Amino acid sequence: MNDTPDDTIPLAWITGAGGLIGSHIARTAAVHAPGWRVRGLTRGDFDLTDFPEVRRQFEADLPELVVHCAAMSDPEVCEKQLAQTRLVNREVTFFLSGLAQDIPMIFFSSDLVFDGRHGHYTEEDEASPLTVYARSKAEAEALVMANPLHTTVRTSLTAGKSPNGNRGVEEQLRLRWARGDTVKLFADEYRCPIPAEVTARAIWELALAKRPGIYHLAGSERMSRLEIGQLIAAKHPELNPKIEPYSLRDHDGPPRAADTSLDCGKLQQLLSFPLRGLREWLASDTPQPA
Repeated sequence: MNDTPDDTIPLAWITGAGGLIGSHIARTAAVHAPGWRVRGLTRGDFDLTDFPEVRRQFEADLPELVVHCAAMSDPEVCEKQLAQTRLVNREVTFFLSGLAQDIPMIFFSSDLVFDGRHGHYTEEDEASPLTVYARSKAEAEALVMANPLHTTVRTSLTAGKSPNGNRGVEEQLRLRWARGDTVKLFADEYRCPIPAEVTARAIWELALAKRPGIYHLAGSERMSRLEIGQLIAAKHPELNPKIEPYSLRDHDGPPRAADTSLDCGKLQQLLSFPLRGLREWLASDTPQPA
């Protein structure tokens, strides 16, 4: 929690605070939401799948906001661990939404709830998931949105500094290049990468606006995986980065959505700042968390 002992200040639970997005939201509360205390929950605090313990902790803390970032988020792992994916991504979310039935809750979902057939998806487009991971997120969305106090935020690939140094899109590429890997990157798969610092600021502004609903939160540019990698490679010539262009036509693994770019106009109208993308973040001299 924040250092303040004043229990009259409202408390926010941030799950997944050991991850990339959750850590940024928890860490930037003092800047973007100084009227809130934060408890950033990691795996070291308690197991979110231990529902009796989650209830005990919730009733002891009595948070007034839940921001639920924790998830199984590796699509390939999810394809192999169906039951665990359903438990973590769907059932944990459902349980938390029940505990938070009388308070706001913001649930992090994904652009991958869409099948990628046309891109530039709005909040009005129906979910059309292709994978186990995407289905678990789409199902969780439906459960969360049954409560009019609750919010779903769909986001995209995220860049930034994570606690373990391996969750940001550029961190993952740098680690592979440091090992000497040649990285295959799709030239025909499109996302809207966003810096975690931008995500955190937007989430706090959304929470304070008290405007529940479904929102898209992603970077300002639609970019292919190849373009993303090339931008990051140009920033790190010391790693001698090697990239091999790749096509979805040659992919034989789990299904992949070709274009899950998001239209973020609805959320942008609520924010006090323009959403920016990966290119602008990388172009800054020293991109750092807010």
